[in-house]
Amino acid sequence: MELLTSAHFWVGAAFVVFIGILVLAGVHKFAWKALGDAGEKVRAQLDEATRLREEAQALLNRIQADRENADKLAKEILANAEEQAKRMHAEAQEKLAEQIQRRGELAERRIATAEAQATAEVKAAAGELAAQMAEQVLASRLAGAKSDPLIDKAIGQLAGKLQ
Repeated sequence: MELLTSAHFWVGAAFVVFIGILVLAGVHKFAWKALGDAGEKVRAQLDEATRLREEAQALLNRIQADRENADKLAKEILANAEEQAKRMHAEAQEKLAEQIQRRGELAERRIATAEAQATAEVKAAAGELAAQMAEQVLASRLAGAKSDPLIDKAIGQLAGKLQ
């Protein structure tokens, strides 16, 4: 009878009776159903997470492919730009060389023209000076004599040549 006065016995008996009442009331069905519903929710969430992961992986693959294409395109554009820059540099060098040559030829023509003009001016000045000197020489000879012996001699020769 010690057993019937023990508190542990009565707590254990009450617990067994409580579990029995719960089983008779069908609480275990509700618990299983609640656990099953929670499991289904978790399974649906896992399926959704798997689907989202697959979509993200597909998107990542597409983005990587697009990036590779963009890198390839950028390299092509850069190569074309470098080629065009080299071509433009060569054309500019060629045009510069042609322009320098044309300007050199133009300068040479201007120098030749200036030399010809200077030579003509010097010749004209020399001719004018020679004429002035001849005029002065003739004027001084004529002033001293009524007739010039050279002119007289030339006139005498003319008479013989005309016959």
